[in-house]
Amino acid sequence: MTASTVPVSNRRERTGWYFYDWAMSAFSTTVITVFLGPFLTSVTEQAAGCALGADECDARVHPLGISIAAGSYFPYLVSLSVLLTVFVLPVMGAVADRAERKKPLLAAAAFLGSGATIAMAFVTGERYLLGGLLFIVANIAFGASVVVYNSFLPRLAGPDERDKVSSRGWALGYLGGGVLLLLNLGVVTWLTIEGDDQRTLDLARWCIVSAGVWWAVFTLVPLRRLREHPSAEAGTAGGNVLTDGFRQLGRTVRSLRTYPLTLFFLLAFLIYNDGIQTVIALASQFGTEELKLEQSALIVTILIVQFLAFGGALLLGAVAERIGARKTVLIALVGWLGVILAAFWLPEGEPLPFMLLGVAIGLVMGGSQALSRSLFSQLIPDGREGEYYGFYEISDKGTSWLGPLAFGLVFQLTNSYRIGLVSLVVFFIVGGILLAMVPMRRAIVAAGNTPPRLL
Repeated sequence: MTASTVPVSNRRERTGWYFYDWAMSAFSTTVITVFLGPFLTSVTEQAAGCALGADECDARVHPLGISIAAGSYFPYLVSLSVLLTVFVLPVMGAVADRAERKKPLLAAAAFLGSGATIAMAFVTGERYLLGGLLFIVANIAFGASVVVYNSFLPRLAGPDERDKVSSRGWALGYLGGGVLLLLNLGVVTWLTIEGDDQRTLDLARWCIVSAGVWWAVFTLVPLRRLREHPSAEAGTAGGNVLTDGFRQLGRTVRSLRTYPLTLFFLLAFLIYNDGIQTVIALASQFGTEELKLEQSALIVTILIVQFLAFGGALLLGAVAERIGARKTVLIALVGWLGVILAAFWLPEGEPLPFMLLGVAIGLVMGGSQALSRSLFSQLIPDGREGEYYGFYEISDKGTSWLGPLAFGLVFQLTNSYRIGLVSLVVFFIVGGILLAMVPMRRAIVAAGNTPPRLL
């Protein structure tokens, strides 16, 4: 996309775009990171015949006649939802590119996801199947909405402003997710009665519902403030936008070899981001199992990461304005390497060093993800934003099994969480080397876009 073809966006429109990150981050933080896993596992264990609050539950449930350990139900749901997003997200992106209006697509995905989250209010007693279905719907809708949301970015800012705009959106998302999580944790702490496991379970359910309400209400801000920026090909096929989207997706898959440097960047992102996602996903398990920390220390660390990621995204966005986005991402990857190596030496039973490590994660996490998003936007051919961000989201969510697999294999061989965590350095080293090898200016020109002043 040349600079002349980028529509002028004002502060009001960009603020509206930022606020979708504020809205949807409630789901990823309050629901996925903290409450849903323990909540749905407890409901499943009750359905399997285990007493609420039991230390161990070896019973099984049988969804669709398949025998599954109650404790494995939620991880299997996550895997299934990830598998389904691999098929849904690129199609959603292709449909977004072919549609004359993207905001209805954003609204449909956001309200479907938030509605499914709010409907968790009905997951009581032994309704684990209802909870699983609602989670799958919500998680897929969440990913689909992110694809549409990201596709607005190249239309809101020119090449030299995109890093700043992306960083501000990501920062506001961390702040919004952190604010709601803090409120929910305060409510749970205040209203929990020791020994009343049913009350704790009910509080968790209503915290999940609050995230759906937050997501739905704040989605109204971008829907009011964003303008439509249809591509040149939008609405030109004259057929059904869904079937046209499938046809266009097929053409895009066949023509991917036309942009090998874009694919090379995507490969680099796939590798180092898989390391990032694995560290985030396993941090609580590492703190609990290896460092023997109390749940309260883990919650405080999650809040530290959440709020410092707000400042970290803005800080690295400012650094990118001075030295370029790719160099800044490479610096952040070095920071991630430092985090992993420091984690190996953390003392057992001492929460303060673990919290300090959370400070470091917060500083590098938001910026590395926000700047990767804006870098990729430079490599997308004009009018294909939705499709390419569909593939980008697959590499963000659909391949996050690589890091956990490496961690699991190393742990199985060594029985050490520390060595398992250190094994992830290969993702940051290999991903960083591949990113450094991408000839960004040539790749941007090859995609038909104007390179920014700094890379």
